[in-house]
Amino acid sequence: MSAPDGRELVDAARYMVLGTAGADGTPWVSPVWFAHAGYRELYWVSAPEARHSRNLAERPEVSVAIFDSHVIPGDASAVYMEAAAAQAEDVEAGLAVFNAESRAQGLREWTVDDVSERARHRLFRAVAARQWVLGERDTRVEVEL
Repeated sequence: MSAPDGRELVDAARYMVLGTAGADGTPWVSPVWFAHAGYRELYWVSAPEARHSRNLAERPEVSVAIFDSHVIPGDASAVYMEAAAAQAEDVEAGLAVFNAESRAQGLREWTVDDVSERARHRLFRAVAARQWVLGERDTRVEVEL
């Protein structure tokens, strides 16, 4: 078995698992619906009060896992990433990516007002510094998607 194509996994996935840590180093993971741009930029919408969002304000370093949870053990494939994340600075550009995926999945589009200071949610962006896929014998193979 050779390393799987991580792009296919990312394209097929609807959720990623976002790993954050608080100021004291306590880890926290959260599944978040996401969209991507070029396999290195990941966008999602979350409440700023959510634990993972608060953690990002303290520590921008995150880990990401994207996988198909429906496969049987032994057939698993996954993409792992180390990234830096924060609230998206260019909200309009980020929403263009996010909304393209929303439309493709038959979901609603988000507006700037939906992620503004007065709204319940914010748009977040992570940029991957390193990426791996799950290879033979449960090894991680570094790749550039």
